[in-house]
Amino acid sequence: MIRNILTIILLSFTYINNVCAKECVVTSPNGKLKVLVSDGKGLTWSITADGDNIVLAPSAICIKTDKGGIDSKTKIKKVTQGTADKTFKTPVYSRIEVRDHYNWLKVELADGFSVTFRAYDDCGCYRISTKKSDLTIYDETAEFRFTDDHNALIPYINDNRGGERWCYSFESYYDEQRLSGMFADSLAITPLAVCLPDGRKAVVMDAGLDDYPGMYLVKAADNTLKAEFPPYPIKSEIGGFSRLNLVPTQRAGFLAKTTVPRDLPWRAVVFSRDDTDLINTDIAQCLAPECRLDDVSWIRPGKVAWDWWNNTNLTGVDFEAGINTDTYKYFIDFAQRNHLEYIIIDEGWSDAESLMILQDKIDLKELLRYAKAKGVGIILWSTWRNLIKDMDNTMAHYASMGVAGFKVDFFDRDDQEVIHSAYKVAECAARHHLLLDMHGLKPFGIQRAYPNILNFEGVKGLENSKWEPRTATGPLHDQPRYDVTIPFLRMLPGPLDYTPGAMVNATKDHFFGNNNHPMSQGTRAHQAAMYAIFSAPLQMLADSPTKYEREQQYTDVIASVPTTFDETVALDGKIGEYVVVARRKGNTWYIGAMTNWQERDLSINISKLGIINNGHTTLLTDGRNAHRDATDYRISHEPITAGKLLDIHLAPGGGALVIIVDE
Repeated sequence: MIRNILTIILLSFTYINNVCAKECVVTSPNGKLKVLVSDGKGLTWSITADGDNIVLAPSAICIKTDKGGIDSKTKIKKVTQGTADKTFKTPVYSRIEVRDHYNWLKVELADGFSVTFRAYDDCGCYRISTKKSDLTIYDETAEFRFTDDHNALIPYINDNRGGERWCYSFESYYDEQRLSGMFADSLAITPLAVCLPDGRKAVVMDAGLDDYPGMYLVKAADNTLKAEFPPYPIKSEIGGFSRLNLVPTQRAGFLAKTTVPRDLPWRAVVFSRDDTDLINTDIAQCLAPECRLDDVSWIRPGKVAWDWWNNTNLTGVDFEAGINTDTYKYFIDFAQRNHLEYIIIDEGWSDAESLMILQDKIDLKELLRYAKAKGVGIILWSTWRNLIKDMDNTMAHYASMGVAGFKVDFFDRDDQEVIHSAYKVAECAARHHLLLDMHGLKPFGIQRAYPNILNFEGVKGLENSKWEPRTATGPLHDQPRYDVTIPFLRMLPGPLDYTPGAMVNATKDHFFGNNNHPMSQGTRAHQAAMYAIFSAPLQMLADSPTKYEREQQYTDVIASVPTTFDETVALDGKIGEYVVVARRKGNTWYIGAMTNWQERDLSINISKLGIINNGHTTLLTDGRNAHRDATDYRISHEPITAGKLLDIHLAPGGGALVIIVDE
């Protein structure tokens, strides 16, 4: 009898241990989201939320290297788990402090590999780690399986540089398709949103990228997205758009090499019950590498008078406008008068192949002297391939002259070579106290490690209006719809250099593309709202100074909006339809509202903002005739009482910017 009892107990423990090894669960701090890990058919993970609602069906995790990996036969050897709850300061962000609160589970596997899973209240994610050194990674499998043929918002790659599959600017409109309708031969960038029942969303993205290629998504069988990664480049040549790129001509049969034990990037699925959850999340900051700078006091975000979009068009001046010293002195004067921290001197100030050779019409030394006397910084444009030729000497030279930073353009890749280089560029710039605006890249976590990186492009911003084709019914692309989509998706991983501020604004039937005299789709107030909605620590005033000066009251309002904030609250919105975001700096709230081409009336509940006293309010709204003339706007001032609903009418393609001082 005793022997039988002991046998039953032993079998019970064996059964329990096998169950734990076969299927493990980690639950979010609020108990509503669960990440389930199994090794029944190789290592898989899945996510449920709010009970049995499946967010992600069991999806494979594999990696193939020259020293083993994770495959269909992998079994879990050991499980540990715990919780983390900490806060960290954010010197350049939409709030001054971020809480990083999650539960975690780590599974130890064979060949020195492990996988760590995290369950946040709004995200499930994992990353692979290796204890091996001198490792060649041939392939990684990251699947994202869904239970039904859901609709999705898919940002496909297009306009490849030099015809190279992995060379692209990371600027994509969103195709709205069923998963089954995805183009089988096309790559998509992330974040990519899958629309679950009842208005919920599952947004697939990578995060915490460091010395490893970025993740793309392709269609796979059974409502599945599968990751693909750019192979390591072996040979490259100058090419692409206007020969500004360094385009790979041969790639290796592997993704990456690593010399030390390390963690790979996070594979994440952000879950939202309401679309505004996607704006309120801090998941990209939480999954990013920690800040690597001991001193961030020299980093100064701010607003910029920018030359390129407006084609340096100035009117009413006594000199010929263009890429010359007189023009940029005018830009500097404009920046000073309107309390803008910087100007950018974009393409054309230097030789096409050398940053050390200046164009004859630019006296950069004089401009730097003049700008310093006016309290304005100068940021210079460069291609990535030119900047890295002699990077340390180049940055040291221009930093010693007084240049504030570089706008680095035409990366247009995120293979391991470029990601590694981006960190080197950031570190070198920080060493010389230089700011960076990185173009041809989407944010991937480096901005927390190096907060001297203020902006990324990777967005179909205002510049696209310069060459937007027109059809019989209006512009080919629906820019206002895109404008009220990117706050939920493109902005999720980090800031975006949309470059707002167009002063020539058009209704759908009036719009046409014009490179030298560009205009925007939607209203003047739609542009103003972007200053509160779009995250950009280095925010542009993209139009001509002389256009702004003719509308000084309007300019005063948009120039007053800060570029970093103490607090952010998404108040209302629906992807592709409209958005309302409030941001606080000190005792002042800045509220932006935008709509697609559908006019609408909003009642904005500002009680969520905790305004204690009666506030003084400035409202910049669509004018009564903005539906006919998109430049029509109205500025008004009125007191507002805490708890009051803010009623605003948005014209088609319209917007509003509301500033409330909590006195």
